[in-house]
Amino acid sequence: MEIKPSDLGALPPDWKAVKFGVITKVRQGLQIAISERLTKPTLTSQEYITIQSINRQNQGREYVESPSARVTCKSDDVLMTRTGNTGIVVTGVEGAFHNNFFLIDFERKELDSIFLVNYLRSPRVQHVILTKAGASTIPDLNHNDFYSIDFPLAPLPEQKKIAQILSTWDKAITTTEKLLANSQQQKKALMQQLLTGKKRFYSNGNYFYSVREGFAKSKLGALPSDWKVELIKKHLWYQEGPGVRNHQFTEQGVKLFNGTNIQFNKIDLSNTTTHISEEECIGAYKHFLVDDGDLLIACSGISVDRFDEKIAFASSAHLPLCMNTSTMRFKPLSGGVDITYFHYFMQSLVFKNQIRRQATGSAQLNFGPSHVGKCFVVIPSLEEQQKIATVLSSADQEISALQQKLNALKQEKKALMQQLLTGKRRVKIDNKEVA
Repeated sequence: MEIKPSDLGALPPDWKAVKFGVITKVRQGLQIAISERLTKPTLTSQEYITIQSINRQNQGREYVESPSARVTCKSDDVLMTRTGNTGIVVTGVEGAFHNNFFLIDFERKELDSIFLVNYLRSPRVQHVILTKAGASTIPDLNHNDFYSIDFPLAPLPEQKKIAQILSTWDKAITTTEKLLANSQQQKKALMQQLLTGKKRFYSNGNYFYSVREGFAKSKLGALPSDWKVELIKKHLWYQEGPGVRNHQFTEQGVKLFNGTNIQFNKIDLSNTTTHISEEECIGAYKHFLVDDGDLLIACSGISVDRFDEKIAFASSAHLPLCMNTSTMRFKPLSGGVDITYFHYFMQSLVFKNQIRRQATGSAQLNFGPSHVGKCFVVIPSLEEQQKIATVLSSADQEISALQQKLNALKQEKKALMQQLLTGKRRVKIDNKEVA
């Protein structure tokens, strides 16, 4: 097949390399002061579309009175953020859109909207958009920079076929995202019930049942009368990271563990470049070397909403590892407690609410051993701790499997986009191969 060069790379001969300025026009939205926004709709108002209203679907809606047609969008229009978080592509919304958006007008007899959306979201184009928007405090993409971006204009039937294929992947991704969100919500609900005794286990341990009686008042609310509430320090040994000084950092040696290394209850050291020498680790910092099975918690500068995600176990795969600032580690003091049970208890609202009362900061939590020392833990029997841990571990395995599936789908779609949107991989139109 004959290939001709272009700024997009090699394109098929029946495709055209054009600029966005040739096939699109953009218009900016409306800047409305907060004091002028309506909190209730009227007969002639429209919803005010902002990046906040899109990201926070549960927040109250805002409205604009009698906006002009130029600053309103329909559900099949394509919006893209031009300032701030530049390059976010939005469809499926209706109303008056904010000045931070471009609405992209185009001739629909030449350009398929789903093809356009996928092209805008492709990694290469996102990189181009962010580069043109600049690296200032508030990136800003102007009209001319948008118009200068290259676009591979395929024949419309092929655009539609490519859009259809990518939409199938989007449906699979959306379905998996919903399954993942449902599993995460179910786990949170189950954890709350199990850790407060609202659900208990039958004697064979294979099932659990709802409990409506046999509760007694405690420092942490109503709990089963056979459970204890005791200070955490009675059951766990804990230690705060020392805060290694900058001048002791080295390019090689033992990796340093910070609170930022915990993401979604897993330890990620892939981007860690900060080390200290092995000599330091057998000297000044030998007492801060992490052991296999340590329970690690980020304890500084953590979003209140994400605290439950910042708790994870260390394994032999992470070692050797030295604690640094903004971290704590925990070990059981006796065989009478199950450390995995504590791992889940510390993710619960019961523990989170205690930490919030003890810690400093409002939007972000900052706490240390003195704060943890004042917190209580719910103590069922060791057998029930282990059963609770087993059930919640199974829920985590299901969530992890769905997350891996979702990641794989996104990666596969990304690779497919790179092939289809540049013509390197052709499609069939009406069951016929494209030349």
